[in-house]
Amino acid sequence: MLGAVDQGLITAVLALGVFLTFRILNFADLTVDGSFTAGTTTSCVLVFNGVNPILAAAAGCAAGALAGCVTGLLHTKAHIDPLLSSILVMLAMYSINTHILWFSNLSARPSTVSLLHKYTIFTWLFDHRLRGTWVSIGWIALGVVVVVLIVNWLLNTKFGLAVMATGDNPGMAAASGINIDSAKIITLMISNGLVGLSGAVWGQYAGTASVGDGTGMILIGLASVILGNAIFGTRFLWLATMGVVVGSVLYRMAIFYALQWPFVDNADMKLMSAALVVIALVLSQWKGAQALVTKLSPWRARKDAPEPMSVVPNQFSPFAEADAAAQKPVSRGGHPAAGSHTGHVAASHDRPASHDVRRH
Repeated sequence: MLGAVDQGLITAVLALGVFLTFRILNFADLTVDGSFTAGTTTSCVLVFNGVNPILAAAAGCAAGALAGCVTGLLHTKAHIDPLLSSILVMLAMYSINTHILWFSNLSARPSTVSLLHKYTIFTWLFDHRLRGTWVSIGWIALGVVVVVLIVNWLLNTKFGLAVMATGDNPGMAAASGINIDSAKIITLMISNGLVGLSGAVWGQYAGTASVGDGTGMILIGLASVILGNAIFGTRFLWLATMGVVVGSVLYRMAIFYALQWPFVDNADMKLMSAALVVIALVLSQWKGAQALVTKLSPWRARKDAPEPMSVVPNQFSPFAEADAAAQKPVSRGGHPAAGSHTGHVAASHDRPASHDVRRH
């Protein structure tokens, strides 16, 4: 089980990247599968060739950021739909990642690379048989905390507020003098850079990299964000980001226990991943589950909490139905609350507001 916590913490960095695009920027980005693999392949090939593992992890982060940059350019400069532009980059990354793997052995052109007997950032832990222990959890958690602090700091800067405004209402953001194209490109680079960093660390933790490592990683990111938002809410930015980390760990633990069932095989892992996302989405729209979570998370019901943020729902977002349900606030008596908006721009309880950051 502790090994599942290790993996959940590593993929929490990926989930934070997904949180930035889907929740903050309101951009349906499927580049994740390709940028995660770019991180694993780049990192492992460099380590295989004797490069310092920390520099290799940074290179994996940069590879993911480049993939996100291409997605942003296709969307903003070529005016391609966000969903389609990310799909195009994801498909292209399969071939690019395959070529990256070939640098480990140009003559054989392998589809995988192994780090057996190679020095990685986890070598000391492995040599002392501390993998999957509280020691490894502590070291990985320390790195995740640093990433969470950086993300929170970034979203509290002027640039972060500009990104939130772009995600809330691009037209209004442009009218306010914000360069929404730059905001989208940079955010996509940061998001996929985090995904690439997660892939780089994952590759060194697993000791291997293959061209199919990123398949289904977008589901893991979405499941983590959904679980975290359902438990912690998003009225406070620091709770939202912390919830993403907790959601990633809970997701991995759920997969771990599901695979313990006698009728479930390792080949069913992708099926279990999809099922967990479906369950999380359904529960996020169930009023009974929302009421239970509110009782378990008392800060969500605080009267002095910031007002919900007004957003334009993204029909391509997996959170669209949950956000639409949250746009109809209900009073304690079961009737619509006074002053609730039902137009195209309505209140949403599920996304952090720019003015939330200024107050807290």
